[in-house]
Amino acid sequence: MKIAGKTMRTIWLAADGRSVEIIDQTKLPHQLEFATLRTVEDAARAILTMQVRGAPLIGATAAYGLALSLHDDASDDAIARNAAMLARQRPTAVNLRWALEEMRAVLADVPREDRVAAAYAKAAAICDGDVETCRRIGVNGLRIIEEIAARKKPGERVNVLTHCNAGWIACVDWGTATAPIYMAHDAGIPVHVWVDETRPRNQGAALTAFELGAHGVPHTIVVDNAGGHLMQHGAVDLVIVGTDRVTANGDVANKIGTYLKALAAKDNGVPFYVALPHTTIDWTLDDGMVIEIEERSADEVLKMAGRLADGSVVTVEIAAPGSAASNPAFDVTPARLVTGFITERGVAAASTEGLLSLYPERRR
Repeated sequence: MKIAGKTMRTIWLAADGRSVEIIDQTKLPHQLEFATLRTVEDAARAILTMQVRGAPLIGATAAYGLALSLHDDASDDAIARNAAMLARQRPTAVNLRWALEEMRAVLADVPREDRVAAAYAKAAAICDGDVETCRRIGVNGLRIIEEIAARKKPGERVNVLTHCNAGWIACVDWGTATAPIYMAHDAGIPVHVWVDETRPRNQGAALTAFELGAHGVPHTIVVDNAGGHLMQHGAVDLVIVGTDRVTANGDVANKIGTYLKALAAKDNGVPFYVALPHTTIDWTLDDGMVIEIEERSADEVLKMAGRLADGSVVTVEIAAPGSAASNPAFDVTPARLVTGFITERGVAAASTEGLLSLYPERRR
């Protein structure tokens, strides 16, 4: 994807061949800044503070974080200790655990003196794999948008509503929910995106809008509670969201507020799709309601950052002084509210059989 005409990824190996560079997402959309990760602690901090965010990118960052740790200690005990530490930073997204398991499986079969090189190679492969996976999600989701466009009058736009940021900024490139949108736009289909602001961290207004604008995709930011209204008035053709974890029965854990969008879509007959890579499926769970939901700082609800007229970025209090705030980061959308899953292998129903039709190797 592009920023100011320049093709970029969200994470890459630095010129020194050892440290790792990332886009610091806490500075967006007002400043495009990069951060350097030199230690496993840097990687953990980047994940926890959301310098990197989005399930696929968290996994990629953790993979490089484990590689960074090996410079200090490449023993089995250190690998286990650092992998556990990285896994604790964000408990809901399953990609984090998946990436660390992939890294440990490779390193277990490599002599200690060769582990650094093997770890960097595997982390790079995880990143490249995510790019190709997201590209395939885009190809499969594009067909859905093409079918809707074919039913419209020539030049009439296809309106997509999305929630949070499941774009290329949340992955290594392309994104999950946005990949079909980018491909539709690049193919000349008049696509327009309703961008939920996504309180409390405003990932939609700050990140999705930023990346859509950078790529030239028409979009409009709306408050989170406007989605149902737009659907009632026929202004939404389909909803596409991402996910941090999908259980084996098709339940979806995603950014808080996704469940309400799914309810509104069901009530108004609007297709509701979830775009996801295979790495986001948790085959060990059959009920989304048992997923651990991360509770984040109350400050994210009580305060907000913004840019002043002089260009300075400040954080201000927005709530009544002394009020408490609860901040669950995710909710669970039951499979019955999901029209289908868009994956790198195709589109399937949101059910156990639907998932197994795409991943038959998972049949017990």
